[in-house]
Amino acid sequence: MNTKIKSWLVFLIFLNGYVSLSLELVVLRQLSFYVGSSAVITSIIMGIFLGFMSLGYFLGSSEKIKNTGIRKILSASFLVIALFACMASSFHLITNYFVVMYMGGITSSVVQTFIYSFVFLSVGPFLFGFNTTLLSRWLHKYNTNYTGNIMAWDTIGSVMGSLATTLVLMPFIGVNYTVMLIVLLSVIAAVVTYRKLAVFIFGILILVPTIYINSDWFQRKNYGILVNNANSTISVSDMNGMRVLNMNGLPMSIYDINSGSMADYINYINNHFIYTMPTDKMHKILVLGAGGFTAGLQDTFNDYTFVDIEHTLKDVSEKYFLNQKLTPNKKFIVQDASQYLKNTDEQYDLIILDVYSNSYQIPEGLITAEFMERLKSRVGPNGIIVMNMIMSQSFNDKYSQVFDNTFHTVFPNNTQRQVIGYGNPWVNQDVVNILYIYYNRENAGRIYTINKTPVIYDRYAK
Repeated sequence: MNTKIKSWLVFLIFLNGYVSLSLELVVLRQLSFYVGSSAVITSIIMGIFLGFMSLGYFLGSSEKIKNTGIRKILSASFLVIALFACMASSFHLITNYFVVMYMGGITSSVVQTFIYSFVFLSVGPFLFGFNTTLLSRWLHKYNTNYTGNIMAWDTIGSVMGSLATTLVLMPFIGVNYTVMLIVLLSVIAAVVTYRKLAVFIFGILILVPTIYINSDWFQRKNYGILVNNANSTISVSDMNGMRVLNMNGLPMSIYDINSGSMADYINYINNHFIYTMPTDKMHKILVLGAGGFTAGLQDTFNDYTFVDIEHTLKDVSEKYFLNQKLTPNKKFIVQDASQYLKNTDEQYDLIILDVYSNSYQIPEGLITAEFMERLKSRVGPNGIIVMNMIMSQSFNDKYSQVFDNTFHTVFPNNTQRQVIGYGNPWVNQDVVNILYIYYNRENAGRIYTINKTPVIYDRYAK
């Protein structure tokens, strides 16, 4: 086998591995907007992806496929991959898919993910496996000792696709441009494999609409999207001065530029815990989950540290949401909340935890007893922790019950559970904002009994 053919085949094997992993990661990121990124959702997507890829490996070894026709088959296969990559990972098409699901009464995220995966993540992964087998057969035609090389280059492509997509492409150029690149690479593979005018034309017919529906202009015009990177899809909507900052399909912050009013739970936190702080000294306030930076917005005295994993939040909030710069007493740190608590030795007078944006999309590591112990270790003497949760007011589901149990295991004393807004405990759906509050004060754990009730002394004791 001459060097040119060998290099070409190795390139295609590498590209096949690269595109397959890159597509899988982009799909996981895009779907998180609607169904979250829990282990269950991830396992469904990966399981179906790998299952159809295995089927492709198997059928690619069929003796009915003649080696003389492999070029045409591979070229057509890469074109189909490009088409399904566009359909499976473009935000606009995914959005319409979920609209159809909800219109059809299918609201379970697990069912939605299963249907999506079978429809959009069957053909592409099947062809990835199919292509790998065909390319392997072609290399074996010239040298039967290339098995190790084939597996190595396919794996190298997958590794590069994984690292480049998550560490470079999605964070710096955005998910939408990463989708364009995946489709472009698939079209290039098709054209390189079978250099005919028809292949080039079909490639253009797939690439042009992909670029159009994934362009910044299209996404901003139709969805108001300002940021679409590895962590977040962010948009800001404005109706007569009432602005809503949306992240990953969920309203994260509300701000009325006319009245200064915010989300009810933020208004409660500001009015009861921040704006009432004594002014005899500057207090340290930690906000985990920055949102739109509305916590303590009017406070220019105390020292604030906002922590969030989304690095664009400050710029987006200042420019599109608040229409004002944050005051100098507020600093923003881009980091995971748990890691920040682990690495800092600061003690805070008030810690606000606002990372639980939805009862279905929950950062699982941040509802554990271990995380709450870490949180507890960072509140100073007489300090306060306020956790904004979205759950059943009347403990009408297991999640609300178990979280409450977990909270009181770590914070058994000096706690408050404050329901924000209206919630009807007599109906099945009574999910509301609930503030879990802990006051870090000495507590001996005594109780009153019929035998010992020194209440008249305790009332005046400090």
